[in-house]
Amino acid sequence: MNLILIASAPVLIILFYIYYRDKYEKEPFGLLIKSLIAGMIICIPIIIGEQWTSSFLHPLKTNQMTNAFLDAFFVASFWEEAFKLTAVMLLVWRNKNFNERFDGIVYAVFVSLGFALIENIMYVLNTDNGIQTGLARAFTAVPAHAMFGVMMGYHLGLARFISKKQTYHLINAFFYPFLFHGIYDFILMSQNKWLLLTFAPLMVYLYIRIKKRLLQHSEDSVFKPIN
Repeated sequence: MNLILIASAPVLIILFYIYYRDKYEKEPFGLLIKSLIAGMIICIPIIIGEQWTSSFLHPLKTNQMTNAFLDAFFVASFWEEAFKLTAVMLLVWRNKNFNERFDGIVYAVFVSLGFALIENIMYVLNTDNGIQTGLARAFTAVPAHAMFGVMMGYHLGLARFISKKQTYHLINAFFYPFLFHGIYDFILMSQNKWLLLTFAPLMVYLYIRIKKRLLQHSEDSVFKPIN
């Protein structure tokens, strides 16, 4: 039970933060729960897709760096971000409650952290150092999934309300989470000491980038009171 709490706590904290940041018009609680559950459910097809792709790419895995690159981008990042985007699109793209740009961020983060919750529980329960793993992931993997969700939701918000550039932003709603998720995983999977030195700067860069995205959509809210 303690391990599950350790795995769940960072997810709940970030979800509360995103809900709080949606200042001007809160999303329906029921739809948020559905988004969270959808993120949990997509774990199943993601695992199947990752296993199939890993097996398919096996002949190309000839060394540690190649293994890390293929697993990071085409096994983990591709399937996880593709199914997260699919879940968000199916749930809320045409939903009347998706009525401002910030909503894209809210729903994408809830789906992303639904997935992160199950992934986190699996990690902490299937290792001998569950507490240490849970604490480490609380400051790395869980925030990373949330930040990838913000990237996705930021562009979904733009795609929903800027029809002239809808295709462009829909592509970016997948591309940027896929790119940065792949980079994140590649650094860790490579186990290269020089690449590992870039991990902390990457997290700082992502935090700054995401903070700007949150502020931009919040300030652009159609529900923001006019002073």
